[in-house]
Order: sequence, then C-alpha cells, then structure tokens
Amino acid sequence: MINTSSSFVPVDRELSAWIRLAFESAYPEAGSVLARISTVPTMSPEFGDYQCNDAMNLARALKIKPRVIAERLIAVAGPHPGVARMEIAGPGFVNVFLEDSWISDRLAAMAGAGGLGLPSDGAGKTVIVDYSSPNVAKPMHIGHIRSTVIGNSLYRIHSALGYRTVSDNHIGDWGTQFGIIIMGYRHFLDQKALETSPIEELERVYVKSYEKSREDADWLNECRRELVKLQSGDEQNVALWKDFVALSLREFEGIYRRLGVSFDIVRGESYYRDKLAGVVRQLEEKELARESEGAMVVFMEEDKLPPCIVRKSDGGYNYASSDLATVASRVDEFGPDRIIYVTDERQQLHFRQIFAISRKLGCSVSLEHVWFGLMRLPEGTFSTREGNVIKLERLLDEAESRALAIVTASSPDMPEERRREVARVVGIGAIKYADLSQNPQTTVTFTWEKALALDGNSGPYLQYAYARIASVRDKFAERFPGIDPDGFPIVFTQQIERTLALKLLKFPEAVTRAAQACKPSTVADYLYDLAQSYSTFYQNVPFLKAEDGVRESRVRLCGITAKVLKSGLDLLGIETQERI
Repeated sequence: MINTSSSFVPVDRELSAWIRLAFESAYPEAGSVLARISTVPTMSPEFGDYQCNDAMNLARALKIKPRVIAERLIAVAGPHPGVARMEIAGPGFVNVFLEDSWISDRLAAMAGAGGLGLPSDGAGKTVIVDYSSPNVAKPMHIGHIRSTVIGNSLYRIHSALGYRTVSDNHIGDWGTQFGIIIMGYRHFLDQKALETSPIEELERVYVKSYEKSREDADWLNECRRELVKLQSGDEQNVALWKDFVALSLREFEGIYRRLGVSFDIVRGESYYRDKLAGVVRQLEEKELARESEGAMVVFMEEDKLPPCIVRKSDGGYNYASSDLATVASRVDEFGPDRIIYVTDERQQLHFRQIFAISRKLGCSVSLEHVWFGLMRLPEGTFSTREGNVIKLERLLDEAESRALAIVTASSPDMPEERRREVARVVGIGAIKYADLSQNPQTTVTFTWEKALALDGNSGPYLQYAYARIASVRDKFAERFPGIDPDGFPIVFTQQIERTLALKLLKFPEAVTRAAQACKPSTVADYLYDLAQSYSTFYQNVPFLKAEDGVRESRVRLCGITAKVLKSGLDLLGIETQERI
C-alpha cells in the first residue's frame, strides 16, 4: 500500500488556492461563491495547461460580464513561481500556462515525496467499505468479480489517501435460502461429490430443491419449516448450517488469495441477528414503524419511497432489519465518517430506504451506495437458481492458461516456474482491469475475448509498459555504470518530454477524483493515458544515444513513469513484474 506521508501539494490545488485568493481580492463581495473557485486541466495544450472557468459563475452573481471579471482577475493576481502567463479565451475562460522549470521541480518533488504526492485527505477519518459479500453454499461466479475488485480498489484508494479504512465482507449466511438448502441436503445429497467438491455439490442440491419448491407447495412448506427450526436453534439444523458456512469460507478464501484481496473483518448476517429485535423495538418507540397486516412497516411517503417491511407477518426478520442493525453496530464499534456499500444496481431502492431510516434513527454518518451494472452473458443475466453461471475460479484458471500461452510464445527461454508466475500476474490483472477500466454503473456483457484480451486498453498493456521501462533502466545501468540518473535535473528539449512530465504530475489529481466519485475507472483511465504518452515519448526521442544530461533526464522520466504506473496499478489491485 502507498505511503501517504507527504508535504507535496497537488498542482490543481495549489493553482486553485492562488486563483481563489486573487478572486477574493478582486471581488470580496461575491461571498460564498468564491469557495467553489478552482482550476482544471485543459483539454488541449493550445489553451494552456490549466484553466479557470469561474468568471461565468461570478458574472451571474455580480451582474458583471465574465470577460471583465477575467481581466480584473489577471490584473490583481500576484505572481506565482509556476505561472508563465495567463490568457483570456472566449467569453471569460482564464487559461494558465506553466513555467517549464517549475514543472520539472514539481515533478522531482512529487517523485521524492512519500506516496508520490498523494494528499492525506483522510487523516483522522475512518471509512468502512462493505464489498464482495458472497452467499454461503454457493460458489463465487463472475458476477461476484465486480463487487470484489471495485470494493477492494476503493479500499486501496482511500487507504492511500490517509483514511483509516476498514474492509468488511458481509457474508450472506442467514435467510430463507437455508431452509431450501437443508431440504435439498437431506434428500438429494451425493456424499462422494460433497467430499470432492463441497460447494458445487451444495449448489447442486440447492438448485434442485429450489426447482422442486416452485412446483410443489408441500415441498416449499417443508423448506419453510426447516428454516424456522434453524432460526429457533434446532441442534441438527444449526450443525448443518455451521458446516455450510465453514466449507464456504474455506472456498471463498482460496479465491480471495488468488485475487490478492483480504478483509479486516468477515461477518455474516448472522452476526447481527441478536440485534434485530432491538432495532425494530427502537423504530416502534420512535413511532417510525407500525403494524400493517401483521407485519411491522416503516412508511416513507415523505421520503418519496415505498413502505419498508422490517419484520414480516410471520415474525421473521429480513434484509432491511439486518442492514439497519449492521449500520448501528458499525457506528458504535468504529465511529466511521463514511460507510460505502458496493453492490449491484438491483439494491438501489433497498439502500435508499435503509439510509433514510438510519438517518431518522439519528445516524449522522455519511452512507453511500456505490452500485454497479450487472455482469451479463451475451444471452442474459446470471442466476445461481437457474444454474447458468460461470464459476469465478474457472474464469481465473482460464485467464492464467491463456496468459501462459502468450508468455510462452513471447519468451520461450524463460524458466517454466517463472513463466507460470508471470502468467498468473498477467492473467489475473487482465480480468481485474477489464472490470475496473469501465464506469462501475455500466452493464458489462462478459465475453472471454474481451475479458482476456492482452493488448490495447488492458491490464497487460500497462504491465508490459512498466516492464519495458525496467528494461530501459537496466540498459542505462549497463552502458553507464555508476551514474545515477535521479541525480540529474529534468530538462525539456522536446514537447513530448514536457507533456509526459505534466501528465505525471496529475497522478494525485486522478486518485483524489477517483475517491471523491468512488470510481476506480478514473485511475484506470489516467494510467492508460499515461502509458500512451510514454509510448509516444519512447518512440520519438533517443535515450541512450542522447547527449549528456538529456540522456539522464529522459531515463529519469522513465523511472518516474514506472513508479506512477506501479503505484496506480497497485491501487487497482493489479501486480507488476520487472520482466514479462
């Protein structure tokens, strides 16, 4: 994980603070509007390096033409060591052009700062990230990949920004499905299959029992009775349930090890079951819930939400009561500033209800639902009940197998053990990046070709870029032994050098935007853009044959690019290799 101890201030923040002071000096009467003033990177170099577009907002508040405001800003702005000049474009856009020497110095400072200049935005704050959350007695399938890798990346990003970050795997280990599984276990179990592949066998008996429950009302009633026995503490059913949980956790842990994912706490829904009655009682006492047709319901007309059942008519509790108890427990135990839930889009209404009810109960913690689009097959969605899933373990096996074929073809002389390790890193990285490079809220139609593509905008493309840079550094050390390129200043003799340096400086900006929007894809987009800029740099200027000083500067730029690529990929949970 990235070390965040750093006094480096990201460029966008430094420029924003400087321009904000100039606006405050020029127009103190603007009041609260001034707090939102900022600079952003320009879309094209012809408009400078950064741009401030807030003259338009001030114009509405002050009833002054935006260009007049922009002119006044430039007139009163004091000198800044990094600003070569400012220009006005269009109706009042302020374009900021930076000094080359300042860019060089800032980049050197960022490269030497702890955490590559990432700000400690989260210092003194706690964030809980709830993600993955597979169900007991069901193998993890590729639909689970999204919550797992998106949640883990958000955990890494917030940790890198100085938050005390708690990862919580909220396992589905309690609920109506266990009556169905117990009935299936008792009537359809193949003992030998259970010993060979326990979770696949439990899934098989669940699917068979579920199908029978749809056709046979008596069977469904028996499933419900078995559930009541479990919830009432029946010794045999509780023993079966504990076995299901233990077998499932063992399989989940194997998947998580392969993905490089770990959790600070792993708690099932059952952990909170003793708190459910108290939550409902509190809702009653606060007159937030009332009985309706035998059920206890929170009516939410003022929130423009449908009613939320917190206790069913048969006296049983549900996901709503469980999640309300979970929020209260987390707040009491960790005192978090934020709790982030990473689940699929189908749970949006559920969490809107839970968050609204939690606020009515006095919870002041920021509760955020990061929802993502479903993972689909070309012919439709996944369903464990229908049995048309691709197991996550098999997906990872296939990824590594295909990556091994590519590595073997490109590096046949590499020792087999080494080839397999590279294939593991490349294959798993390909799967993760195929997900994380997309906006979480998009629906992903899974195909083997797209998920395992090892070129273009992919994890392997970035991993290869990193490895190529290591090769450049090695060749330099071989040709010029004893010379440390990091001891030389960064100089720009070609525009592409300046472009690459400026792009490197935007790494902290990309990471902070990713945290604010809870979108790891922001980091992925930045890394791909950086890798493309590096490729242009590498292909268009000489390195080892460049003149003294320029040669070392270019190799130093390579080294900083490698650091940023490695750090950025780590934030996505993707490993790198010095040799591929």
